[in-house]
Amino acid sequence: MEQPQVDYRFILANERTFLAWMRTALGLVAGGVALDQFVAIDQRSWAIGVIAVVTVFLGAAVALIGIYRWHNADVAMHEGVSIPRSNVLLITGVGFTALALIIALALIFLR
Repeated sequence: MEQPQVDYRFILANERTFLAWMRTALGLVAGGVALDQFVAIDQRSWAIGVIAVVTVFLGAAVALIGIYRWHNADVAMHEGVSIPRSNVLLITGVGFTALALIIALALIFLR
């Protein structure tokens, strides 16, 4: 069976979306490292270290999610089928919300 011809615009859009995931992942990793390295030594606490590590791990997770979504969309486009639905965006949104709440609580209680 012959593979359907994929419009290059869809391939490029998929690549742009992938790069947005990678940009977000890189920002999270850089933010976690910056949080750990640039907080004054006398102001550091265990909570800052935990938040920094969680932020870096969230960045790694976002990178993996981006790879997963790019691959699934690419395969679906080349096979001529619908892109599979996923709860990944919901899980990612919950992760970002949890991280933001943890950082907010740390800012309030660690002063």
